[in-house]
Amino acid sequence: MAEEIFDVVNERDEPIGRAPRREVHARKLWHRAVHILVFNTQGQVFLQKRSMKKDSSPGLWDSSCSGHVDAGEDYDTAAVRELGEEIGWMPDVHPKRLLKLNACGETGNEFVWVYFCFGEGPFRLNPDEIELGCWLKPDEIDLMINANVGQFVEAFVYIWPKANATLREKWRQNISSI
Repeated sequence: MAEEIFDVVNERDEPIGRAPRREVHARKLWHRAVHILVFNTQGQVFLQKRSMKKDSSPGLWDSSCSGHVDAGEDYDTAAVRELGEEIGWMPDVHPKRLLKLNACGETGNEFVWVYFCFGEGPFRLNPDEIELGCWLKPDEIDLMINANVGQFVEAFVYIWPKANATLREKWRQNISSI
């Protein structure tokens, strides 16, 4: 399988070149990623435990889906692609943009769009990507992170409180308007 190629971006998240995944990570170049949070009707979030086959953060808990934006691809397309690749599922309604984070050390030098959507599955977990998954209430996620932050991908630990706070505010204002 050919190595993934990513857009290298500047401080304004504008493409300035392209490079293979290995080079982007080794040189800590700015690039793009998506994180998708899937909620069920009980208000739980599906979290994935990354496969031990992964080259980064194997065996750690992460967003429902997460992944890089390929060269020439936009964030929205990447979000849908990742849902299919990782959990084998397509939502009836396109995932909604929740918040964007600038590239920093905590995100692995990735500009990240965080999305959310609603769904119950069924999911077909890709064993090359995901060891297992489970549904958790947001408060349970907070407790797990506080009890053992080392069980989670660093980017998720950075993203989760921001995403959760943004979602709570949107839901308070009436989610149907977003």
